[in-house]
Amino acid sequence: MHVPDGFINAPVSAVSGVVAAGAIAVSLRGARRELDERTAPLAGLVAAFIFAVQMLNFPVAAGTSGHLLGGALAAILVGPFTGVLCVSVVLLMQGILFADGGLTALGVNITDMAIVTTVVSYAVFRGLVKVLPRKRRSVTVAAFVSALLSVPAAAVAFTLIYAVGGTTDIALGKVATAMIGVHVLIGIGEAAITALTVGAVIAVRPDLVHGARGLQQRLKLRVGGDLVDAPAAPSAPAAPVAARTSHRKVWITGLVTSLVLAGFVSFYASASPDGLEKVAKDQGIDAKARKHHTEDSPLAGYGVKDVSDARISGGLAGVIGVGITVVAGTGVFWAVRRRRTIDASPVNTSV
Repeated sequence: MHVPDGFINAPVSAVSGVVAAGAIAVSLRGARRELDERTAPLAGLVAAFIFAVQMLNFPVAAGTSGHLLGGALAAILVGPFTGVLCVSVVLLMQGILFADGGLTALGVNITDMAIVTTVVSYAVFRGLVKVLPRKRRSVTVAAFVSALLSVPAAAVAFTLIYAVGGTTDIALGKVATAMIGVHVLIGIGEAAITALTVGAVIAVRPDLVHGARGLQQRLKLRVGGDLVDAPAAPSAPAAPVAARTSHRKVWITGLVTSLVLAGFVSFYASASPDGLEKVAKDQGIDAKARKHHTEDSPLAGYGVKDVSDARISGGLAGVIGVGITVVAGTGVFWAVRRRRTIDASPVNTSV
């Protein structure tokens, strides 16, 4: 669903850019409350993982493929504000380095793929976990449903943006029907990837999953006919060390997985156009599409320039992309975390 340059006119693209910038500013402030010394590096890893999995287009219909959007996955793992930032970092890296998604359309893409998917999915997720049993399985189920709904929601959002600022005169009903129809199918793949990933993390470190916080209910004791919270059991001295070790293993495992997916598995991804590309070609939305500003980038098209072997070229590009994204994302989130620490520091009022 990466919108290229030329699909949306300049005024609407500019307005979308302002909306995206405002949402990122709000998310930077909100992420300070979500990030701590454990989740800041995890957020950078989530961004890199989303980048890697977005390279894995999967077939959804004849001649059409889809890929992860990632808003639901990021919101559930690291929080909605941090989730918006994760997907935005990915879109920025893709647009600048890989010529994927127009630079003038960056605001449109962030609004559609980062903001809409995160807001919709997390709202659905929180509603479901409130009514489902307080179990780990419920978090996985809620993740599946929320991710499933986030993709057609993004398709609706694009259709509305196109209705206001589309550069071609195409019947809106045809665009809406085609976009929503194919992205409902893509949503199934999004839901499966999201649920599997959330389920894997929650199985080993549920405390690292933002959406699973508060999952365990406090033990109740009946005292004098009233139910009161039982006192918390003292932690073993070795628990913090074990937790840090486990966290390190989770991070390393996630990074290795991302590198393998982007560097090797991506070669076997579907070569069919994704949902937006297919609809744009069939409906004529792409009539005024423009060439990408960075189409001559050494990594444009997810390949390394001057490397003739397609497998090696794509694999190297994927590995480079994961590396740059994890470094950029981790840097952003550590800076946000550091800002939270500075804001929380006591102020010396002595004179």
